[in-house]
Parts: sequence; structure tokens; C-alpha cells
Amino acid sequence: MQPILPNHLAGRWQTGTGGGQLLRDPVLGEALVRVDAQGLDLEAGFAFAREHGGKALRALTYRERAALLSAVVDVLQQNRDAYYDIATANSGTVRRDSAVDIDGAIFTLKHYARIGATLGDARHLPDGEAASLSKDGQFQSLHVQVPSRGLALLINAFNFPGWGLWEKAGPALLSGVPVVVKPATATAWLTQRMVEDVVKAGVLPAGALSIVCGSPAGLLDALQPFDLLSFTGSADTAQRIRSHPAIAREGVRLNVEADSVNAALLLPDGADRADRADGRALELLADEVVREMTVKSGQKCTAIRRVLVPAHCYDAAAAAIAERLARVSVGNPRNASVTMGSLVSRTQLDAVHAGLAALQAQTQTLVDGTAAPLIDADPQVACCIGPTLLGARDAGSDIVHETEVFGPVATLIPYGGSGNREQDIGEACALIRRGKGSLVASLYGTEAATLAATALELADSQGRVHVITPDVAGTQTGHGNVMPQSLHGGPGRAGGGEELGGIRALNFYHRRCALQASTAVLGALATGA
Repeated sequence: MQPILPNHLAGRWQTGTGGGQLLRDPVLGEALVRVDAQGLDLEAGFAFAREHGGKALRALTYRERAALLSAVVDVLQQNRDAYYDIATANSGTVRRDSAVDIDGAIFTLKHYARIGATLGDARHLPDGEAASLSKDGQFQSLHVQVPSRGLALLINAFNFPGWGLWEKAGPALLSGVPVVVKPATATAWLTQRMVEDVVKAGVLPAGALSIVCGSPAGLLDALQPFDLLSFTGSADTAQRIRSHPAIAREGVRLNVEADSVNAALLLPDGADRADRADGRALELLADEVVREMTVKSGQKCTAIRRVLVPAHCYDAAAAAIAERLARVSVGNPRNASVTMGSLVSRTQLDAVHAGLAALQAQTQTLVDGTAAPLIDADPQVACCIGPTLLGARDAGSDIVHETEVFGPVATLIPYGGSGNREQDIGEACALIRRGKGSLVASLYGTEAATLAATALELADSQGRVHVITPDVAGTQTGHGNVMPQSLHGGPGRAGGGEELGGIRALNFYHRRCALQASTAVLGALATGA
């Protein structure tokens, strides 16, 4: 029987009382490890995190907590090679894709360590200037932010077991809030190993970092009013979480990142012919679409799902994307010739096939990835599927704007043709908004004024607008890459949440309070943390 991964709760390692759920290599089908959380005393574990981990973290200044994050970074870097091995085995990712998760996590933690160092030896954050409440100005109101006295429960998705942990845990720990992470079961091994390495290194206070692997009963029941819950996953699960009494009645603060039918938009000024100087925008679009279809096998919440191009260059865009997709090799990530690995599980493969079939009922298949040959992998075992490009000549079809296939699938959609460029761009923006809110949209063109105006036009429905022009072709960070300096989240269907964004990430883990007092009392805040 395969070994079971221990949970870390109440300051000690614990195993569940059940038989556990088996994790398998999604390419080879081999059994890896088991996870089990049955029978854990969640209430006691959560209480230990609040009372011991929270108290110890709040006693530190932001600068001291930043030093803790730097120590975590050192631990992760020391064990980096082992993380790559686990990612290959448990997630089926090629090394490039594993780097997005593992090195991306380390980069994000370093960023928040630097932010913490700039906050200095304080234990609260000012929020704006003082406002006078009296005629003589001696009685004032000052808003401050202080660390929450609860814990942060992090429920993460399967696609980023490394980065998904630390992009949330980094700001939480820096804020002075203890963390309990519940990783998605399918890829829990990497998350568990990272937590195990950090806990065993002793770089964090007892109770500051806990992990629960598997599917424990009553996870949300153990939450209390001052706790925080950050969730990344499906909109259906988010809906169930929102209706839980801890959220609906007890006021546990909730942040959600859910489904997102992200779009890429080629503007008319860069869409005419590849032999023109401004035709470079079309090439950049094709490059980015293929990258987003294939990195992590399309299993990214920020991946491009809809590709909007002016109607007159639909065929050129289809050819450019197809030519690039023809270079993609799919199969066993251990083979050096493979450029795209597998989906994470048979369940995920079945979901992608089902979603693809639904889309294909109302679209044309331009590149059929289901027939792609696999390298060094048995198609009867491996959870692999090649990248598939669909075409929707009918841009008004509801399904292409509402269906997210969480895999290497994108749909090409034409727009415009009226002869009026402003009107055509307005039509494209309206089509993008039919996604009902997204994490990110990317724009491709050459005219700065047009790009700026279009970015603002879309800003109300997107968490991020990523603008790619020829002058930043070699330096832009990527449509789907989530950078800690920028906001991650989105309105509407995308969940309505916000993460990262530099120091803004700390807002979720703090409580804002208005202090009403004399100028002398408020002035004392500047000298006492």
C-alpha cells in the first residue's frame, strides 16, 4: 500500500482514520501516495492556529514577519529539485510548466518579503489621513488596519499546488494571520511537501502554518466570525460556500476566484496583413494564444478561451495559430522532446472531453487535438489531449461566451466588418463582456491611443487588462502569468475577489477600524506600534 501523507494540525503531524484516497501519475497511471483527513479534530486544530500561531505572529512587526517569509524562501529553494520531481509525477507537467508553479511561488514570496521590509517595525497600517470631528480640530478620526485575530483557511485549486499556496499564504503570514491550507486532493502532494519542509525547518511559529489533505467532514463548520476564507475553484463550489452558515450568518470574510472565460482581442489597427509593419500584432496574438493553450495543458484560470479578431483576418489568424500548434508535442513530460504534458487526472480529462463536445456542437473544429499522437505515453492510460482550436463564425453564439473548457481549448471568433472601426471595437468589447466578468483580457495592436481607450472600456469587467504591442514583445510578462505586483481576481462570474496587487493583498487579512480620539492620542500611534 502506498504511503499516506500526514496532515499538520494543532502543531503536530496527524493521519486520518480512513483508508485514504490514492493519487496517481496522470501519464503512467502509477500509484503515488494517499491522502486522508477523516477523523481529524478540526475545531481543536483551528483553535491552536488562532491562539498560538496568531498570537505569535501578531507579536512580530511587519519587518520581522518579512524575515520569516525570507526564511521560507530559503527552505523552498533548498528543496526545489524535489518539488520538480513531484510536479512531474503528480501533475504531469513539463519542466517549463512546473517552473510557473514552483519558481512562481518563490518569486511571489520574495516580493512580499520585500514589501514587509519596507513597512518597518510597525504592527498596524495607517489608512488615509486623520479627519477633524470638532471645530477646534482637536478631536479627530483616523482609520487604521490591524491584523485579523482569526485564521485564514485557504482552499486551493488543483492546477497550482505550489504557487496557489504561497500567493495566499505569503500576504496572510506577513499580515500576522495564521494559515490553514486545504489543497485540491488530486495534486495535494506538492503542497503537502512544501508545508512539511517549512514546518520541519522550524522557521515559523507553531500554529502559523497547517495543512489538511483529503476531504475532511465539517471543514467550514470549524470557522468562526473573525476567520477568513480564500477559495479558488469552480463557480458551483463557490456558490455552496457562500450559502454556508459560517459565511451567510457568521460573517466569515470570503474571497473567491472562480470560472473565467478570458479573451484576447486583436484590434483593427494591427490586423490587416502580416507583410505590413503593424501586422506584427497578429503574430504576437498567435504566439500568446498558443502559449496560453499549452502551458499547464491549458489548465490555468487565466488562460485564453476566446480569441476575437476582425472578420477580414479570421482566416489569417486561424492559419497562424494552427501553424504554431503543429509544433506542439504531447506526452510524457519526462521525454525531452515533449513540450506539453497531461491533464492532472482521468476525471479532468473526461471533463475536458465533455466540454469540448458541447462547444463543437456549435463551432467548427480548426485544429483537432483529440487525434494528436502521444510521445512515450499510452493513450489508454495517459490523461493527455492535444490542443484544440475551434472557430465560431457566428460570434453571437451563447455557448462560446459561457463555456470554459479547463484544458487546451480556445475558440476563434470574428467581429466587425461594418467599415467603422470605432463601431467594430465597440462590438468586440460587448462580446468580451458576454463572459460576465473575467480575470484577464489581453489586447493586441499598435496605436497607443486606441489601445488605452479600449483597455479602459473593458476595465469594469476585467480584473486585469494586458496590452501587448511590438515594442514590449520581448519584455511583456504574459497574458496568463499572475504577477504579485498586479491585481489577481475579477468581477462577476470570475468570483468578485481580489488577490495580490502588491500591498493591496494585505487588505483582505486586516480589519479596518476608525479611531476617534484627540490629536495627542492619535499622534501616539506614530511612536508606538
